Order: sequence, then C-alpha cells, then structure tokens
Amino acid sequence: MREPEDREQLLAMLHHAHERELLDADALSMIEGVMQVSELSARDIMVPRSQIDMIDIREKPEDLIPFVIETAHSRFPVIEEDRDHVIGILLAKDLLRYGSGDYGAGESFDIRKMLRPPIFIPESKRLNVLLRDFRANRNHVAIVVDEYGGVAGLITIEDVLEQIVGDIEDEYDFDEDDDNIVVGDPGPAGPRWRVRALTGIEQFNEYFETAFTNDQAETIGGVVTDHLGRVPRRGEEAIIGNIRFTVLRADARRVDVLRVEKLPVDEENDEAG
Repeated sequence: MREPEDREQLLAMLHHAHERELLDADALSMIEGVMQVSELSARDIMVPRSQIDMIDIREKPEDLIPFVIETAHSRFPVIEEDRDHVIGILLAKDLLRYGSGDYGAGESFDIRKMLRPPIFIPESKRLNVLLRDFRANRNHVAIVVDEYGGVAGLITIEDVLEQIVGDIEDEYDFDEDDDNIVVGDPGPAGPRWRVRALTGIEQFNEYFETAFTNDQAETIGGVVTDHLGRVPRRGEEAIIGNIRFTVLRADARRVDVLRVEKLPVDEENDEAG
C-alpha cells in the first residue's frame, strides 16, 4: 500500500480500515481525537473566565460550603481581591471534615491551609503538551491566562481527555432509559431541566410549549449553536424567548447537554448570556 503523505490521506486510510472492519468506530474516533488534540490549544476548550465558579478567600464557612454543594465541582480556584488574583486551588474533599456543622468554631477553619498551588498556562498551550504536563505533575486543573497575565479561563484534565475518548460520564449524564428531557434540581428562580442537545425541536416545543422552528436546525442544540453563531463552550448561556439555555457539557465540535429554565415573560431576552 502507498504510504500516506499528509494527514488527510492518513485519515482516509483509517476510515477505509474502519469500512473494512479492521477498526471499530470507537477506535477510529479515539485516533481522530488524538490527532485533533495536537491541533487544539487551551483557549479552544477552556471554561471562560465569566463562567468559572470561584471562591473568595474572605468567604465565611456558612456561605462557602452550601456554594460548594450547589455547584458540585471537585476543585475550585480561590481568589483574593479580584478574579485575576488566583491564590490557590481548593479541593472539595478537603472540606468534608467541616461538613458536620462544627466548622464555625473559633479559629479552626482556615481556607489558606487547605489550598493547593495553582498552575498557570497560556491560552496558546497545545492540548497534547498540557496533557503530558498534567500526567507528569499529577495536576488535574490549570488556570488559563492571557498575554497580560489576567485570568482567561480554566481547563481540567477531563476536558482534554474528552477530546480523545469522548464524553466521560458525570453528573450530567443520562441513563439509557432516560428520556431526552429530565427534571433536574430546582434553581433559585424555579424548576430546571436537563435536556439532550440532540432533542428534536418538535419534542422540545411540545414539552416546553415553545415555538422554535427547524429552518436553521433540527435539534435544540442546533438552535442554541445557530443563535450564538458558533459552537458554545461549557458554562455559556443563551436566552432565546423566555427560555434560558446553559451549556452543561460540550466539546470543540458540538453541544451535548443543556440546562433549561423558563423565565417570566417580563425577563424575556433575545441576547446571549
């Protein structure tokens, strides 16, 4: 066989191998993911600065712990003064011993003693290099900074691995028997739902009594993507009519899971959050 001379020919050869059942679909997808990782940088998949759940070092335990439980992350950047001054990473598991209600006693609660050193990387850092650094340094999260040293976003080892192996199961996954639309935990403004981005527009309209059309897209994830004019990142919001969409999970290619909230009529907005 003639050796491939560029990436396109190599990919064509791999797809031909898949068609001949020499590679299964999962193996082909992972190989393509590995090749893509070398082309992507931290800015392509990071959680943007405005969507990072941060902890202020001045917060009191009685306010801090409910916030950690509500957001359900395993790691939190801790800031001092403003969002550009990240002084450490707090692991949620380090707070477990304070969950009994005794954490407010005296001087015993000191967040500074719990912090892990933060890792800062530039927006341009390639994902394959970042993955190697994550493995070598045993870190799971890095703070992405811009050319001026300000915080631009956050990226985790899971974000990088998902570019290779696909979605890793988390609290936003659906069981096989689940419908496309699942009632989630209520928020401050009322009920919230988890919705597969591949949910058809007709099914979405019927459930939420909306009137989206399929002129531009056939799925609700496509509606959100079309509204923003690009593939949204995890944590981004879009308000279309009286529906607020929050991206719970996405990669560089597509949206996977959305959180949906119905807004009062007087809060309707057609701008992205």
